[in-house]
Amino acid sequence: MTDPQPPVIDAGLVARLIAEQFPQWAGLPVRPVELQGVDNRTFRLGDELSVRLPSAAHYREQVAKEQRWLPLLAPQLPVPIPAPVAVGRPGFGYPWSWSVNRWLDGVTAASVPSAGGSVDFAHDAAGFLRALWSAGADGGPPPGTHSFRRGAPVSVYADDTERELTALAGRIDVAAARKVWDDAVAATWTGEPVWFQGDFAPGNLLVDDGGRLSAVIDFGTCGVGDPACDLVVAWTFLDGAAREAFRAAMSPVADDAMWARARGWALWKALITYDSEVPRVRAEARRVVGGVLAEA
Repeated sequence: MTDPQPPVIDAGLVARLIAEQFPQWAGLPVRPVELQGVDNRTFRLGDELSVRLPSAAHYREQVAKEQRWLPLLAPQLPVPIPAPVAVGRPGFGYPWSWSVNRWLDGVTAASVPSAGGSVDFAHDAAGFLRALWSAGADGGPPPGTHSFRRGAPVSVYADDTERELTALAGRIDVAAARKVWDDAVAATWTGEPVWFQGDFAPGNLLVDDGGRLSAVIDFGTCGVGDPACDLVVAWTFLDGAAREAFRAAMSPVADDAMWARARGWALWKALITYDSEVPRVRAEARRVVGGVLAEA
């Protein structure tokens, strides 16, 4: 049996779901957020709430995980994260559970390019990760389909990486890329499992008017395991002095082996999106490949 296909996820659908299941909020305006993610569609509900709906079947596991674990993580972190308020049921042709969360103010770091060169922002990002990695992890979800294997050994994506290296021969320095990958695979994680955010990317980091980190959103791929994947932001967003400040602030928690694994994660994601049909994604992938290989 194939997974059900959702209807078009738009403000009209959200308004109908809210009116049927949460009549106390039926009169509130529903507006799509400006920068939508891939895994979920997000809408602002009034001034104080947001609605988050998985966009496909393989993201549906994330709803229950966030509902269970985010309230426990929040008190241990230095800036706000999504606070679940309610869980919605399938309805009007939409086949999965969905979430109502508290609205978090701020704009994404992706919309403030100067944040990528800010040492203060880099220190904020490192402070958040250090706090997250120190949070109590007992019973937390190990890597799996819910996290798209983030938190597992980077070798889980060996086949993807080898396929892309073969396809990109003559377009990138494959020998240098393969060395980065081999070093990542060899740098085995031996520590105790810790919380990782899983998609610590500029689109999920909110900043205030002063350019400081004000909140972190989208914990859909979070879990408990090897947190090296969270360091990928060093190549996807930070540069210059900010990147060096981030590295220094993550020491000694992130050792050389963890940075080697992080380079592997960054390389894998950039390789599989190197020829993306989305210009923004394609440009980032090529920039990341260049940055990672420059360090090889």
